[in-house]
Amino acid sequence: MFIAAVALCALGEWLHQSRVRRVAELAFGPSGKPRAFARLAPLLRTLACGALAFGLSTLLQLEPKVHQTGVLKDSEIQHLVLVLDVSPSMRLVDAGPTRQQSRMQRARDVMESFFRRVPVEQYRISVVATYNGAKPVVFDTSDLEVVRNILGDLPMHYAFPAGRTDIFAGLTEAAKLAQPWRPKSAVVVLVSDGDSVPALGMPKMPPSVRKVLAVGVGDATTGKFLDGHLSRQDRSTLRQVAVRLGGIYHDGNLQHLTTDTLDLLTNTTGESVIEKLTRREYALIAIALGAAILALLPVLLHRIGSAWKPGTALAR
Repeated sequence: MFIAAVALCALGEWLHQSRVRRVAELAFGPSGKPRAFARLAPLLRTLACGALAFGLSTLLQLEPKVHQTGVLKDSEIQHLVLVLDVSPSMRLVDAGPTRQQSRMQRARDVMESFFRRVPVEQYRISVVATYNGAKPVVFDTSDLEVVRNILGDLPMHYAFPAGRTDIFAGLTEAAKLAQPWRPKSAVVVLVSDGDSVPALGMPKMPPSVRKVLAVGVGDATTGKFLDGHLSRQDRSTLRQVAVRLGGIYHDGNLQHLTTDTLDLLTNTTGESVIEKLTRREYALIAIALGAAILALLPVLLHRIGSAWKPGTALAR
């Protein structure tokens, strides 16, 4: 189809050009030559016709794409696993820009900012509560209100016996949940003050996890006393956890997640915009360019195709 359209258009342009030569002096003045860009008109028209033929024939062969509101293909669904530290230290009030929020309230604000700035309708969210162990609270839900309720100071630390915080238990549980999902379809977000992190036992994330984000909350300088020790955000430990998991650390105590961080989390393939284009998009681009050239070229040739302006100039 493409070759036939180009050949037919080229033949028509050749016949048209032979006719134009006969009246060249009438059309372009004594020189008989148009402007330089006008000499490219036959080539542009031929290429435009070929682009239209390619685009239309391609769309004719492809299966029609049906857009259904609220329906996602399995390949389009993304997963978010929120590992939430629910230890008693997360209820201390020393977080936020004014230091007047509890650490759990600050965690809720940071995650709320995350939900507002990403296409959350594409995500299925799981929540794992971690203290001195780990308990899955929600698995693969699309109901954001359920997650908001969990982040709203729900006293989940009563579900655990008293003890030291074991963040690695939560990460291990997150790895188990993400194990059956397709590769690079999940993001694990750890929200904690890093008050008590074991030195050993770092879990290994499955291939389904493409990125891990560790968000620290709580004052990292002053802190507050709890259970006989000074509790504060341990930046170095949380940063080390993120690095060992090949992820990112963000101090969420003073600012929400940056745009660059969100881009790294939500970029599913690491491909550029051009690399994501399919045959359908290339066909649509070819149709748009071909139609634009065929529509605009006659106007340009009429307005500025020749430097010769016939007629008598007005006297000054």
